[in-house]
Amino acid sequence: MVDEAERSLHDALSVLSQTVKETRTVLGGGCSEMLMSCAVEEGARSVKGKKAIAVEAFGRALRQIPTILADNAGYDSSDLVTRLRAAHFEGHADAGLNMEIGQIGSMRALGVTESYKLKKQVVLSASEAAEMIIR
Repeated sequence: MVDEAERSLHDALSVLSQTVKETRTVLGGGCSEMLMSCAVEEGARSVKGKKAIAVEAFGRALRQIPTILADNAGYDSSDLVTRLRAAHFEGHADAGLNMEIGQIGSMRALGVTESYKLKKQVVLSASEAAEMIIR
């Protein structure tokens, strides 16, 4: 348990040190992942053949982050994530999961942000891993 706490603290300090160097942020609460997912799904419409299956799967994988957030908070993830997805398709680009009340909310109004550099690295690593598996 102490080892896990030490690892978590190390991770938090690493993120903090990177955020100090790179001050850009993205909206949190699953908002940025849902935006990326919607963009990937939109792009998948123009892809043909077996590649389309991989693109669609990547879009679904991006939606797993909000699902995991909702599950970890003890909420009904299927309900929240479908409502979040609908909010994004309705044009609410800043919509995310408000985990205090288990509802969809404006991440901009709530002030929920994440480090851009960390988010970029997570998506890059995940996409590279997916590409390796596909190859």
